[in-house]
Amino acid sequence: MQVRRDDDEPVREVSGAIEKVIADVPAPRTHAVEHPDAAAERIAREAARRAALVSGSLALPSGPLGVLTVMPDLFLIWRTQRQMVADIFAVYGRAAELTRTHMLYCLFRHAASQVLRDVAVRSGQRYVVQQLGSKALSNLAGKVGIAVSRRVAGSAATRWIPIAGAAAVSAYAYWDTLQVAKTAQRLLAQAPAQDRTTG
Repeated sequence: MQVRRDDDEPVREVSGAIEKVIADVPAPRTHAVEHPDAAAERIAREAARRAALVSGSLALPSGPLGVLTVMPDLFLIWRTQRQMVADIFAVYGRAAELTRTHMLYCLFRHAASQVLRDVAVRSGQRYVVQQLGSKALSNLAGKVGIAVSRRVAGSAATRWIPIAGAAAVSAYAYWDTLQVAKTAQRLLAQAPAQDRTTG
């Protein structure tokens, strides 16, 4: 990604955090179950509560100190969401299929839909996640970083408002985590097992 403006530093920081969080697919802490939809809902709610608690706690300091917590907050939320996606894939018996491209798609599809629109393509009645090489994945993470950096600016602004700002950040983290879970479940429902390209 070419740097053209002085304010591109936050974008680089966000893109770097995204690359770090998708660098590895974590081992799931769950296993295949008979009723995966219900198990996935439970996993999603637990992860959303954890993300909300972390985010709300980190947003409690106001002013400049609060602004310093934005990137650590996002990174911790993305790590929570990353584990949640791995666990959801596992309850459907699909843990072995989860790749870094799937992870990027699940974590950021709702926040950067235009950037990720070509990653999952329709093939008949199902979606196929197109696997990307390291360089292409890095470039895509950079583009997602540009889209997500807008959220960082908004999150930083709310940190100047004591208590109410923390509540807003916490509520957003909860909602955001549930969106990630929905994307993972939708992908699993629309892409039958062993039907997607691996890589």
